[in-house]
Amino acid sequence: MTSSEKNAVVRSAAKVMNRSDMTRRLVAKLKSGEAVIGGIGNNNFDLWASGQRPQNFYMLGSMGLAIPIALGVATAQPHRQVVALEGDGSLLMQLGALGTVATRAPKNLLMVVWDNGVYQITGSQKTLTSGTVDLVAIARGAGIEQSAWAADEAHFDALVDSALAGNGPAFIAVHTDNAKPAGVTERDPAKIRLRFMEGIAV
Repeated sequence: MTSSEKNAVVRSAAKVMNRSDMTRRLVAKLKSGEAVIGGIGNNNFDLWASGQRPQNFYMLGSMGLAIPIALGVATAQPHRQVVALEGDGSLLMQLGALGTVATRAPKNLLMVVWDNGVYQITGSQKTLTSGTVDLVAIARGAGIEQSAWAADEAHFDALVDSALAGNGPAFIAVHTDNAKPAGVTERDPAKIRLRFMEGIAV
């Protein structure tokens, strides 16, 4: 499969991958104090289980805000690479954020969306991505040119490497399974906030 063909992968053709494994894969690439914003639920549970870092922020209870918060950090600290980990259900609540990202166009922002087509932590009700909605097509339509489905693990690695090299804003969607998260985040909002602020030297 050529590079152009991989970037044209649609959700139905993308390999179904394990969210916990892919989170660990991404975290293993972090080397220079990158900030990572984990969206609510399983997104930040897997981030927590991948190893606590002071530069990690774990969302508790606010759907759809991982990308807006990551955009704020990327704008305030353009020297720092920033990663947002979000779920399909949460992103569907804040699609307008993609237009704002495209307009601001921060080269240091990577958005990774784990798309399993369900609201997993509330009972696995289907999201719109289980039907006709394609989040990569929406991101491209919003103006984020570096938007792609990860065809498989190797393609995911290549997309992440490109984004972390400053070729953003980048949007990567990963077709994931419904496996349980690898752990559960410590639920102390004040501690999470203070640790993150110290981690990014605010």
